[in-house]
Amino acid sequence: MAPAKLPTADLPVVDAVVVAAMDEEVAPYTRRGTAIGPAVEAGGAWARPVAVDGVRLYLVRSGIGLVNAAAAATAALGRVRPAALLSTGSAGGLAAGVQVGDVVVGDRYTYASADATAFGYALGQVPGMPVDYPAAGALLAAARRARPPAGTLRVGGMVSGDSFVTATTVADVRSRFPDALSTDMETTALAQVARSYAVPFLSVRGISDLCGPAAGEDFHLGVDQAAERAAAVVLAVLAG
Repeated sequence: MAPAKLPTADLPVVDAVVVAAMDEEVAPYTRRGTAIGPAVEAGGAWARPVAVDGVRLYLVRSGIGLVNAAAAATAALGRVRPAALLSTGSAGGLAAGVQVGDVVVGDRYTYASADATAFGYALGQVPGMPVDYPAAGALLAAARRARPPAGTLRVGGMVSGDSFVTATTVADVRSRFPDALSTDMETTALAQVARSYAVPFLSVRGISDLCGPAAGEDFHLGVDQAAERAAAVVLAVLAG
């Protein structure tokens, strides 16, 4: 399916549409904002222009979940013309070795709950869509050079679904997606929207909790702190 064409005439140009689910996850960007425009509210989401040291953002608080994220991102792409779309905020650590406080940069994105294998599709693949969605090469390369203010930067797969992964369900998700570093409830939907509109995409998430912590592991960090670490990497990527 060919990417849709955005209605670009007379739309403001921005460096990126940045989407997060919760107020705590957009707060690091508004705190740094050197110019903040009025918010537009629709469908439970809000969006506003925010400039951070010359980087022009269209900041979106989408609400939690795949549908909320996709709807808010699509609406944003009808209001501005971005050079990139980024997913930001917090996530659950999935793979062994991922620690609370790390920052995960996704190099590919898959749906955790999509299963049409009975019809010959790969696990995680929505019929008619790719198996997964790769990160934009230039954004990923810039992210690899970034340094979070704390924790380790890790690059790898991300999965997203509408179910919160807990200690009782993590084994199944790990067995189905053994290469995934983290899980959240928005990223892959945003990656699909970005692909549909031919907009470069990247997701950067701070690990706020571990889906299945081992004995003795720290298992929680405030969403605001995890989001702050992710935002530092996002802004470093966009600053070039």
